[in-house]
Amino acid sequence: MLHPAAHPWTSDTTLAEHLEESGVSRRDFITFCSSFAAILGLDSLGQAKIAAALQTQRRPSVIWIQLQECTGCVESVIRTAEPTIGDLVLDLVSLDYSHTLMAAAGSAAEHALATAMKENAGKYLLVVTGSIPLADNGIYTTVGGRTAKVILEEAAAGAAAIIAVGACAHWGSVQAARPNPTGAVGVRDVIHDKPVINIAGCPPIADVVTATVVHFLTFGRLPAMDAEGRPLFAYGARIHDQCPKRANFDAGQFVEAFDDDAARKGWCLYKVGCKGPATFSPCPIFQWNTRTSWPIGSGHPCIGCTEPHFWDTMSPFYERMPDVGGFGIERNIDILGAALAVGALGGVVAHAAATGVHQMRQRKVAHELPVIQEPGPKGPAPKSGEN
Repeated sequence: MLHPAAHPWTSDTTLAEHLEESGVSRRDFITFCSSFAAILGLDSLGQAKIAAALQTQRRPSVIWIQLQECTGCVESVIRTAEPTIGDLVLDLVSLDYSHTLMAAAGSAAEHALATAMKENAGKYLLVVTGSIPLADNGIYTTVGGRTAKVILEEAAAGAAAIIAVGACAHWGSVQAARPNPTGAVGVRDVIHDKPVINIAGCPPIADVVTATVVHFLTFGRLPAMDAEGRPLFAYGARIHDQCPKRANFDAGQFVEAFDDDAARKGWCLYKVGCKGPATFSPCPIFQWNTRTSWPIGSGHPCIGCTEPHFWDTMSPFYERMPDVGGFGIERNIDILGAALAVGALGGVVAHAAATGVHQMRQRKVAHELPVIQEPGPKGPAPKSGEN
């Protein structure tokens, strides 16, 4: 892993030149490209396209702004070990709108933002974390007298595309939970004239952010999205359908209470509130901390954090969802066996009855008296002299 501050990527060099100067081998670079081709669901030709596009890529311009949020999404991204986004998202302008900045630092950040927007107008990627409060004219998040809404609109005006990172930027997250006192909304509720993609989650997985940037740099556009504006390569399947505990669900093997014997065995968490059946996310595949683990893998039920308004729609988090279709194989095998036995017995009885009826009919025919044909009327008596 390269640390961006220790190996700055200058604007006059390509990524291939920068990596070579930094001691990154061609093999490592191709491995990097292959891993993202796999994440994006591309074939070997896709891997070659990624390598060709990235190696000739000069340092991209990315403006990163933080609005009303907890900084958890930023931590999730910058603390990832591999693949690192450091060498792809280096030209950052980070405005921390979550905390109070010293006047000098604030002025420097504002100046850097204005410069980057002017010099790269129409070309830069805008990355946004945090929601946008609209209540009371947006007073709940302001910097230098400007509201988060104004700051976002100014930054979005010259952007080629916008990546909304995390649940806050997606739809407002916990700030937007009922009763939503700040009137928090997501980026797509404010910006309507630019392509916006939502990297959902609280927090999202860093590799999804990186893969989205790689796709944009390779193909010049954002990846295909679902109805929620989330990239399909990551959010195209439910956790329930990818979960390693799905076999336990199908077998009717459920944790009934935390730390019970079933929990120690690693059985399904559906009955203690898991929202995996209603949540679209790549968590079981990508995972966190260099693919070390993820919530369900650690024994905690999914809370559905990639879905809009999950704080309201998925809570209480530890209560079971309404019945989800499935078939508890082991728990119902006796019932199934009994049903099959009854069915088989019914078939035998029906067959025996039919056979008995047939045999009775045959016996009835055999014991019936024969029908003797009565003689017809006699003809006229022969005349005398006729023999």
